Amino acid sequence: MKRRALFGGAAAVGAAAVGGAALGGVMGGADAAATGPLTVDFHGPHQAGVSMDPQAHQSLLALDLRPGIDAEAVRRLLLLLTDDAERMTRGRAPLADQEPELAAVPARLTVTFGFGPGLVATVRGRRAVPTWLGPLPAYRTIDRLEERWSGGDLLLQVAADDPTTVAHAVRLLVRDSRAFTTVRWRQDGFRHGAGTHRPGTAMRNLFGQVDGSANEAPGSRAFDEIVWRTGADAWLDGGTTMVVRRIAMNLDTWDEVGRAGREFSIGRRLADGAPTTGGSEADDVDLEAVDARGFTVVGPAAHVRRARPDDAGQRIFRRGYNYDDATGSGLVFSAFQADLERQYLPIQARLAEQDALNAWTTPIGSAVFAIPCGVRPGEHVGEALFT
Repeated sequence: MKRRALFGGAAAVGAAAVGGAALGGVMGGADAAATGPLTVDFHGPHQAGVSMDPQAHQSLLALDLRPGIDAEAVRRLLLLLTDDAERMTRGRAPLADQEPELAAVPARLTVTFGFGPGLVATVRGRRAVPTWLGPLPAYRTIDRLEERWSGGDLLLQVAADDPTTVAHAVRLLVRDSRAFTTVRWRQDGFRHGAGTHRPGTAMRNLFGQVDGSANEAPGSRAFDEIVWRTGADAWLDGGTTMVVRRIAMNLDTWDEVGRAGREFSIGRRLADGAPTTGGSEADDVDLEAVDARGFTVVGPAAHVRRARPDDAGQRIFRRGYNYDDATGSGLVFSAFQADLERQYLPIQARLAEQDALNAWTTPIGSAVFAIPCGVRPGEHVGEALFT
């Protein structure tokens, strides 16, 4: 209660400490022994946790606002969580942290905030909620969505190279939001361990496939055009849109498929992620290539063909994490794009209509969030939503 009172007034605005310059603030080397003290700046034009080499561990946390929460209460919540995130990403314990030693190893910790339709409506009214901010269209041929993995008013994407760091950050963020929200769902995921692969290496999913090929390089002009939003909603300028899909994988039936069948289903080689038409992972897939019998090397239902954009504007940035727990195994898939309706929806529609991988994958969770722009010192995340 003392902590909430502290942040109830205008004095809270000055509590955030001054940081550096967004993504450029990743400090130290990439070697595993140096992972612990590495920090990522919380402040900057864009939120951290999107345009950076993904950390080894991630927890996505969806919260629902409690009944009776109004816009001013949402502001107090965001002030509180912004201060928590800013401190922990610098390796400092938040106020009232009774295990401060657990915050001393940031391990490239980032906390990325996303707003669902319920939060936007609470702050600005239902008419201010963008048409795209809500459930995706129903893909009845593939979706078997479960309420326990779908929706949410506020998203916290917590990621770091140390699972203890992630667990401690999640615990504190949940504790400090308890008076305002309830936990709707939590999805934990993992990638290659820190220091086991060179930075920039695409991970492998639990099918053994290289996952994330053809992503645009963060910092490039193409990446900026694909990911960062401008012009449409003033409160979201410099932000992005995020789709979260929890995709269950049937590993038992996947085990029944030979290597050639697995590669044909996706259109890439298992060994190195290169197209089955030849070249390296970074090379384009030749969709017109035919074999000695005149058949296309990349079949009509191959994943890479179905996911291939109809036009240059249909590009997204993917950030996936494996999960393997008591609920099963699969992929927590996140897609970031400036315009969800123009970029993401056409791709998803083609995959739902015909994709060879649908024989072994089932979407069981789905949610859409608005990711506001980055935070300047002295502000809270999503400040523009209130102006």
